[in-house]
Amino acid sequence: MKGTAYLVQGALVSLWWLGLAVSDVFYEAFQFPGISKTAFNAFLIPDMLVIVVLSVLRAYKPRHELEFIILGGFAFGSLYCLNASILTLGGYLPTTLMLLGLCYNLFLVFQSEVFRESKSASRFQNGLKTFVQIISIWSVTLVLFPWIILEAFGHEHPSSFTHKIIAILLFILASAFNLASAHVFVKQGFCTPLPVVLTKILGIGCPFKYVRNPMALTGIVQGAAVALYFASLPVLAYALLGGVLWHIVVRPLEEKNMVKRFGEEYENYREQEGLWVPKI
Repeated sequence: MKGTAYLVQGALVSLWWLGLAVSDVFYEAFQFPGISKTAFNAFLIPDMLVIVVLSVLRAYKPRHELEFIILGGFAFGSLYCLNASILTLGGYLPTTLMLLGLCYNLFLVFQSEVFRESKSASRFQNGLKTFVQIISIWSVTLVLFPWIILEAFGHEHPSSFTHKIIAILLFILASAFNLASAHVFVKQGFCTPLPVVLTKILGIGCPFKYVRNPMALTGIVQGAAVALYFASLPVLAYALLGGVLWHIVVRPLEEKNMVKRFGEEYENYREQEGLWVPKI
């Protein structure tokens, strides 16, 4: 599972550099004001050697030393980009991308210490935590990140009034199912929706009766609705990529832990309910 995550990382970084090479629009979206292209391109070989090559090597050689070297590469790149954004007052998209890569690798290195069972049985406390989590996560993933992407790629082709109405309705519907899922976590699971804080019981309330991961599914739909509202293909790509990474990296670890804790009960539930396509 971890090997696949590193293989995907190597592929994504390679595709990112390929995109920079073949598309001027893509290249300009990831630039820092006042920093020359030569200085920016100087990161090509370090990226290919420290991140791409070592990620592929780690995919087939389970060595912790490789993981920490890759993590260090992302840490250096993140600090460089963060400092560059502060000095130039721009380049927020590449800085955000590097910080996300850093978080991704922190998760890969320390994943065994991340998942834990909820220790609170108070519905009030879990409900309050859930409220704060939802506001924080939605503000970052559905407002901040799309805004950064739109600023970087530009927004010259606004969507029609009809498309905006469809996007709003789609966003409201997805958000309602997302909140219903969060309610099940608090009421039946005695936990919060964060995947790293695990439920104490196997939730089978609506909408979990129809799809195993409704919050991941509705999160992608929310992102797609934002993309439709602004008629932005980069925002749509961001939403879909988030779903792919969740499917490849987070989901297997979460399901492995659920099988370990609930055994046959969860395996039967997994066989009966759909992952992405709801079963009615």
